[in-house]
Amino acid sequence: MQIKPILSALRRHKAGTFLIAMQIALTLAIVCNALFIIHQRVAHLSEPTGIDEPNIFVIKSEWVGAPNSARLDAMIREDLQVLRQVPGVQNVTPSNSYPLRGSGWDDSVKLKPDQLQDSSGATIYFGDQNFIDTLGLKLVAGRNFRADEIGHMDLRYKLAPPVVIVTKALAQKLFPGEDAVGKTIYLIGGPGTIVGVVDLLQAQSVERWASDFAYRSVIIPERLTISLGTFYIVRTRPGQLDTAMHAAVKALFAQNPRRVINDDDGVLSFSEVRSRAYESDRGMAILMGVISLVLLAVTAAGIVGLTSFWVGQRRKQIGVRRALGATRRDILRYFMAENLLISCAGALVGVLLAIAMNLWMVTRFEMHRLSLTYLVIGAVMLLLLGQGAVLAPALRASRVPPVEATRSV
Repeated sequence: MQIKPILSALRRHKAGTFLIAMQIALTLAIVCNALFIIHQRVAHLSEPTGIDEPNIFVIKSEWVGAPNSARLDAMIREDLQVLRQVPGVQNVTPSNSYPLRGSGWDDSVKLKPDQLQDSSGATIYFGDQNFIDTLGLKLVAGRNFRADEIGHMDLRYKLAPPVVIVTKALAQKLFPGEDAVGKTIYLIGGPGTIVGVVDLLQAQSVERWASDFAYRSVIIPERLTISLGTFYIVRTRPGQLDTAMHAAVKALFAQNPRRVINDDDGVLSFSEVRSRAYESDRGMAILMGVISLVLLAVTAAGIVGLTSFWVGQRRKQIGVRRALGATRRDILRYFMAENLLISCAGALVGVLLAIAMNLWMVTRFEMHRLSLTYLVIGAVMLLLLGQGAVLAPALRASRVPPVEATRSV
């Protein structure tokens, strides 16, 4: 197959050649970045929380009136006793938040009291001695909280617990290569000694701004007593989640009807929590996927339309070639090669556009840089799409008979 006659033919159809090459280039640039975004979003929504998700549900109980902190603590402890009696419940703990909730208490952690710059950001979880077991966390160093270390506090108190438990990610950030147990960290209200380290516990937020400390958490041995209510994190025995969820709410109202549990989000299984947390990521992935499919379909249609138009224009030329001895395979290969040249030119420009588009998004939206893998996959995809799209009109061209050369003479 000689390239020179093909290039000569394309020079006579500059406008069509340019338009289809640019369409391929633009499609490649958008599809590469879309696939990159889809992969990031899918990877994001698959990140582990470190907790026993299949057997955990959460109840948010709000209080009627404005009980003081001591009264709230007493009411919380009464609720905990009631929940532990519910059939199917393995353990329960109160907390201010839980992984993937979307909002909660994030704070800075320092290693010295007079330190100006934070050593790390961290999610602050409040819990009692049942927090680790209820969430199914793995204690990898030190010990759990003792019952006598659990207190209660409201927002007027300083966040300065005598002891804390941290995640492994935070321990490695603060004390790389060292044993964190026994070390002191400084929270907003004062120092706390690390008595234990848990393996994995995701932050309450899945937003990009929290990604730097996604697995850096501090567990505080306090029951947070605020009038806005508290969360009861409940772990059930395997296979008894649904039954326990319904029974737990009934038991709480039977114990104290002066409470509010929202019908929409007052009781959530953790599968519902995960679904809500990653709703935007899932929606973005679907949107990018639909856009990519539409662009690929439009590009394929453009190649089919343009090649069909060219075949119609060149019937006499094809007939002459057939009369001079060209086989049907030669005609087929000609149009396939012609499309391949256009696609390669478009792919080359598309790679440059994809990189430029990604750099723009990196500066504007703090995205990661586009991997070379996506450029290669995108280019190969567009080349195969072009060859597939041109196949039908090329086959029609190959069926043009030699007598076509004489019809207009």
